[in-house]
Amino acid sequence: MRDFVVDRLKVVLLLAMAALLAVAPPSFAQQPASQQPASPGQKTDESQEPTETLKVNVNVVSLFFNVKDKHGALIPNLTKDDFQVLEDGTPQTIKYFAAESNLPLTLGILIDSSGSQKWVLDMEKEVGGAFLKQILTDKDLAYVIDFNVDAELVQDYTRDVHRLQAALNKVKINAGFTTGPIPGAGGGPVPTAPGSQKGTVLFDAVYLSAHDMLSKEVGRKAMILLTDGQDEGSQLKLKDAIEAAQKADAIVYVLLCADRGLYFSAGMAYYGEADMDKLCKETGGRVINVGNKFDKLREAFDQIAAELRSQYSLGYTPSNTKLDGTYRKLEIKNKENYKIQARAGYYAGKSAE
Repeated sequence: MRDFVVDRLKVVLLLAMAALLAVAPPSFAQQPASQQPASPGQKTDESQEPTETLKVNVNVVSLFFNVKDKHGALIPNLTKDDFQVLEDGTPQTIKYFAAESNLPLTLGILIDSSGSQKWVLDMEKEVGGAFLKQILTDKDLAYVIDFNVDAELVQDYTRDVHRLQAALNKVKINAGFTTGPIPGAGGGPVPTAPGSQKGTVLFDAVYLSAHDMLSKEVGRKAMILLTDGQDEGSQLKLKDAIEAAQKADAIVYVLLCADRGLYFSAGMAYYGEADMDKLCKETGGRVINVGNKFDKLREAFDQIAAELRSQYSLGYTPSNTKLDGTYRKLEIKNKENYKIQARAGYYAGKSAE
């Protein structure tokens, strides 16, 4: 009797297995290669092909810009049809357009702590911290770089305003100065004379901010420099700083906090504003001269906040498809001849990159 029951159970199990095989899909080994599911982390053949095509063949240039009237007031509510884009003088077809004010923002604050900033540094810390509280949202990121005789990242990417303010508060004057040869220098910190040791590595700081920080990010990117604009001792040149910012698609603003009397009393020429004007125009930002006035600095930050919230964005696929690393000049035109604040050009990425 026991053997009979066992035999019946075997028959039932065999019938059940046959039924399952009749309705079950083919096993993984039986599927054609094109139909086999991908293992974790592995793309299917179908997903690999368009991804590779996009990587190699699609080259979209993205631009963020502001539009202003003749009085400097921001102009909202314009459409794609109001603009024309030219690359090296050749009209381009705008593929996408948006009036965006809330896209995520990556922002670098670069604060000059060389000797020439002794009388304005505390003001910069206070107003800069208030600006960060005003501008940053929970989807934005910011960092702080301090530069004097060297450039240093004092706060890496964070959206925590308290950490950013603490980083600003830690910045101290590091003069890198000489006192003997400079007439009227006395014993206090003064700008470093050309030919002496490093004093304000401004160009190096901009390069590091663009190349090491912003070039790795996507979307809206900007840096704000709190400085008198005078570089002394950088290893890199102004053109290197501009090129790095352009390659990172970063807009540069300069809040010119300059006590020019300090330079003149030291018998030195002041040329920082001209350099900063070039840096900003080439990258789509601008220079705002605030001197050593608290109210002017606060107003300047308010203007920058308004501009960053009122940016238009557009994108196009260049008619010149070569990815040869060459510099291409950009121009955005408007039917009403409004002033367009945008970067002056970009570098076409090499296909091997």
